[in-house]
Amino acid sequence: MFAFKKKYFLIIESIKDFGLKNIKKNNKFIIIYRRNNKKIENIVELKKFRKKCLLNGFKFFVANNIQLTILLKADGLYLSAHNKSYRCLFLKRSKYLIIGSAHNFSEIQYKIKQGCKHILLSRLFKVNYDNDDTFLGIIKFNNLVRVSKKIVPLGGINSSNLNKLKNIISEGVALMTEIKKKPAITSRLF
Repeated sequence: MFAFKKKYFLIIESIKDFGLKNIKKNNKFIIIYRRNNKKIENIVELKKFRKKCLLNGFKFFVANNIQLTILLKADGLYLSAHNKSYRCLFLKRSKYLIIGSAHNFSEIQYKIKQGCKHILLSRLFKVNYDNDDTFLGIIKFNNLVRVSKKIVPLGGINSSNLNKLKNIISEGVALMTEIKKKPAITSRLF
């Protein structure tokens, strides 16, 4: 049995690689569009994708690009861990929400100062693409949640450890790599 959460953050790098049909219609899903390459996808296609998200009741966030957030009329802005700008604070006074990403305690404090509603903390579990990188584990993650209830786990979450998430003290969970490998995993998220 899978651990039920109030929110599921799905980080995608391309709208072409991700099908909304894999997700059940409800308001628990937040899709974060984070492109890795410098080339922006077709604006018309992004607007169509945004419209589909609206129709299905999914929140849509754009990573590190205030202009694109406003152009697409996204629900908010996602600030990666390396984004140290305070320019996003003017968005707090508008209808836009801000979500951030962090890897350690000092970055969590920085994201709180940036006005992030949720902070995706990486890495919860060990990842198989970088053996040297450390990971928190369930106990350390739950201790960090005491600092801020805004913290959401990210990293190393895959189909084999989904059930361990019921031990996590968090209202949500974030997925990125597993969505690229196995898009059908989103159908297991209730």
